[in-house]
Parts: sequence; structure tokens; C-alpha cells
Amino acid sequence: MSIHRRLFLKGGGMALLSLGLGPSFLGRVALAAAPREAFQRRRVLVALFQRGAMDGLMAVPTLEDDKLRTLRPRLAFGAARGRKGAADDILALDLDGRFGLHPAFEPLLPFWQDGRLAVVHAVGSPDPTRSHFDAQDFMETGTPGRKGTPTGWLNRVAGLLGHDASPWRSVAMTAALPRSFYGLEPALAVTDLEDFQVRLPGAGAAGKIAGKGFEALYEETSQDLLRDTASETFEALQMLHPENLRDYRPAGGAQYPRSPLGDSLRQIAFLVKSNVGLEVAFAESGGWDTHVNQGVGSGSFARQATDLAKSLAAFWADLGTYRDDVLVMTMTEFGRTVAENGSGGTD
Repeated sequence: MSIHRRLFLKGGGMALLSLGLGPSFLGRVALAAAPREAFQRRRVLVALFQRGAMDGLMAVPTLEDDKLRTLRPRLAFGAARGRKGAADDILALDLDGRFGLHPAFEPLLPFWQDGRLAVVHAVGSPDPTRSHFDAQDFMETGTPGRKGTPTGWLNRVAGLLGHDASPWRSVAMTAALPRSFYGLEPALAVTDLEDFQVRLPGAGAAGKIAGKGFEALYEETSQDLLRDTASETFEALQMLHPENLRDYRPAGGAQYPRSPLGDSLRQIAFLVKSNVGLEVAFAESGGWDTHVNQGVGSGSFARQATDLAKSLAAFWADLGTYRDDVLVMTMTEFGRTVAENGSGGTD
């Protein structure tokens, strides 16, 4: 079954930014120590969760809105046509004459100009919760207002792909399996590919697997995921020897930020180009809960936005000829208040 890119976006529920990246797979990267047959290449969805609730009106502000400047006297951009804002020397990057882009997102502007970046503004959940935890849960299950849904939306997407999966089909670059991947389809949470530390649902011996102990532990565990996919997983791990990632050099002059997000996207690019059958990847960016000193050109928002933009731009450059087979979508649990608060932030 073929999953169209727009179907992926609809399944995401609250996509804020969608980045589809550039031609089809042309080459094969042989990264294994010994030649091995690669898994069949598939198209890849990369879901990036911005935890904390990103301020969409700061990320993609209106260019001419006096009411917004009234409600945000300290958080308004300057006006390009002579009206004064709190930061009248800081202008948003003009996208279409109506909306702009925060200057920290400037590395993403070429994607917009090339027609590879889509912004989905003013998207929200039908559930009005103000709980970050509940909203994130609803986002990751795809069932707003319904607690206790046993499966995540990314796991359900993987189940609709309609072909045999490689053990690396669904991978989260996180310390624990995200809610999005809960369900019947195999999924891995990998903290660091260099030491092959893998975490699966549960705790104790079945929750942390590393190096050569993986195979021995599989023989003793009762978890279906380990038992049913072990032989393929061992083969995939052999294709990803630690020295391959240590020696990995990003293509296209890509320079990833030295940050958790930058490292996650670098490792996802490595998996994409290793031909191990990756189809659904997950990464996350924290720190978007900007209650205090949010700032405009500087401050907590600009710091997070700079890391996100530089990480995505590096990922795009690194993918090179793989770009047309990769879609990146970002999401966040909800937006923020239109009016600023008394602490220089938003609630």
C-alpha cells in the first residue's frame, strides 16, 4: 500500500511545519564491514515533536496586525511599513506579504522559496485541555479527548504500509519509546547508535539492551518483539557497526548543531543512507514552554528556533540525493496565548 505525503500530514493531526526534501534515491551506501544485501529502500517519514507548546504566532507572525501588537507590546516584531513595534528594529522574514517567518528560522527560508516547506497555521485540537501531558498524549495517539487509547498514530501508520518490515522500520531517537509508537508493530527507541543501546517497552532486563548482550537476552526474554524479530535485528545491527557512525561524515557540507536534536537528525540521516529499511523515524525538541523571557530576536524562543532551523537545514543538506524520499513534519501539543503575560512570555 502506498501512503501519500498528504495522508501522512493529515494523520499528524496538528502539523505546524512540513518539510519535504529534494530528488530520488540514486546511490547505495555500503556501510557494513562485510558486504550484505541491503533492505529494500522505502520512503521515510520523520516526525519531530516540539515539546512544550511552540508559539505559532512568534514562529510565523502576521506582518500587519495592530491588534497583535497591542496584545504583545514586548513580543511584537517591527512593522515593515512604518508602524512601531516593541522590537521595531527586528523584522520577520516576509513569506507572502501577509505572514512572516521568525528570523531564527532563516535557514528554512530557501525551502519555502523552493516550494518544499509548507506552514499549516492555526491548527488545533478539538479538545480544549491546557494540560501539556494530556495534549501530548492526544497528539501522539491521534485521538483527542480520549485517554487510554492503546496505540500511537505512528504505529498505526506503520501497520498500514502493507509489506514486510525490517527491524529498523520504526525508530525513535529517544531514551524511551514515545507514545506515538505504542502498538502491535515493532518499534525501537535508540539512545545512541554508537553503543547500540536500545530501549523497548517495559522495564528491567527487557527495557535496556546493549551490544552483544542483545542476542543472549533475546533467548531469555518473553517479549514477542524480541523473539519474533531477533534474527533480522541481529542482521541489521551487524550492518551498523559502531565504527560506521563514528566515521560517518555528513554530506553536502552539513554542519549539525551540537545539540540533542542535531545529533538525533544526524543519526536518522545515517540510518536513511545505510539502507536498513527505515520508514518511520521520530525525534523531539524540548524547551518550547516559553512562559518567561520569551524574547523576540533573542531569548528562549530564539534559542530553540535556531537549534531547530539549523538542525533541519543540516539534515536536508546531508540527505543529498535521498531528499525526495523523505518527508519531515513537525508538531507541538498546542499553541500559546495571543496576549503576553507579565513575565515577558506567553501562557
